[in-house]
Amino acid sequence: MLGGVVRCFLTFPAPDYTLGFLLPLPGGSHEKCGGRISRVAVCLEKDEPVVLSRQRVQLVKTFNYSFRQPYHTAEKMPLPEGRRFISQVRAEAGRLAYRAIREVQRNLEESQYRLSHFGLLMASGRALPNLEKILAAHTLIHTADGVLFREALSLAGRKHGLKEFREREKNLLGRSAEALRISESALLRELKELGRGLGPPWSQDEKFATLAAWMALSDL
Repeated sequence: MLGGVVRCFLTFPAPDYTLGFLLPLPGGSHEKCGGRISRVAVCLEKDEPVVLSRQRVQLVKTFNYSFRQPYHTAEKMPLPEGRRFISQVRAEAGRLAYRAIREVQRNLEESQYRLSHFGLLMASGRALPNLEKILAAHTLIHTADGVLFREALSLAGRKHGLKEFREREKNLLGRSAEALRISESALLRELKELGRGLGPPWSQDEKFATLAAWMALSDL
């Protein structure tokens, strides 16, 4: 499951936007896992979020299985070759993540807004072992693929001087509902309604990416 968010405050004198990302969870389908994020621009008007735009962004130049599943690909290589391949994909993802955030900044600056925060949804807080042990365990390979792209986004956000918001994806809905003082079902209905004017598809990753940005700006 992939995603990312930009959220804006229409406040005086310096409106703020938040950029957040929702990335694949371990065990996700190969179709949805790795290498792509969704960017959703959200404006807060009278304390209510309004979706302004959305866009898919790739974190790999060549969007095929080998590059969007780098640890799966490295599993089939000799260890030194696999290590070099993962390093190549990581560097490319970092460059593309940096460009994606810079593009958002430029677009917002043209409208007199400032990008200040970004949110990053996590699968878990589990630390990964060394590469040899990762490649020996298929569940760790799934985890490592997601971590690679999350780390690329995190580093790119910090390079742009953005404050990072992190939350585990499985906790996002419950904690957000608690913070907003509404039920989870009501919050899901509101997220569904936010995409009504955009047309289908308004996917789960886009809804959660929007929610991540909404919560990220609550730190301001």
